[in-house]
Order: sequence, then structure tokens, then C-alpha cells
Amino acid sequence: MDQYNWATIPREEMNEKTVRQVVHTERMTIARILLRAGAVVGMHHHENEQVTMLKSGALKFVFGGSEEGREVIVRAGDVLQIPPNLPHMVEALEDSMATDLFSPRREDWLRGDDAYLRSPAR
Repeated sequence: MDQYNWATIPREEMNEKTVRQVVHTERMTIARILLRAGAVVGMHHHENEQVTMLKSGALKFVFGGSEEGREVIVRAGDVLQIPPNLPHMVEALEDSMATDLFSPRREDWLRGDDAYLRSPAR
């Protein structure tokens, strides 16, 4: 059993509007992400199921693929489940703090394949 505290987990400045903290377990990745107003995470997809829990702020998700053009606004207290391989993008409508759960764990992040998060915010 492992215990973590967000205060001790390194903060990664992904770009000027996005900060990430990450815990990788054997089967999951847990990420705490700060998205400042106007931050955009470009369209992407991953093999992982994703659950986003919004602690504060408001995020607009836009889904592609079979859900093309569908928009969902997530506000503080909301939980959003995104199935594996569903293309999506995110825009922060205001300063927002989210906790994202991924299963299985994000092997792409462990390899450093996270350029879509590191691109300059719009």
C-alpha cells in the first residue's frame, strides 16, 4: 500500500496555462490538472478510459468521432466518464482544477509521449 499527498508531488508546467501532477500506480494513473482560463488541450484520444472530476471552474469538452461535434460543459462537482479511444478536446472556460483517473495507467505519459499537453496554450 502506498500513500500520496498532492503537496509533495512535483508540479509539471506543461505550458503557460496548464500544470499537472501525476501518480502512476500499477493499473491506474491519477492526475491533478490546473487549467487556467483559455487553456486548450487539443483534440486527442487514448486507449485509456478516463474519468474527470472537476473540483473548481468550468471546462468545455468537444468530442469527435462517432460523437462528432458534441459539446459537454463540466462544472465544479461534476464527474465525466470518457470511453477509451474517443477523440476529445478541452477548453477551460475559467480557471479550473480537475482530477483525472485513467485506466489502464498512462504508459504514453510514462514514455513522455504527451506533446499534446505541452503545446502552447491558445
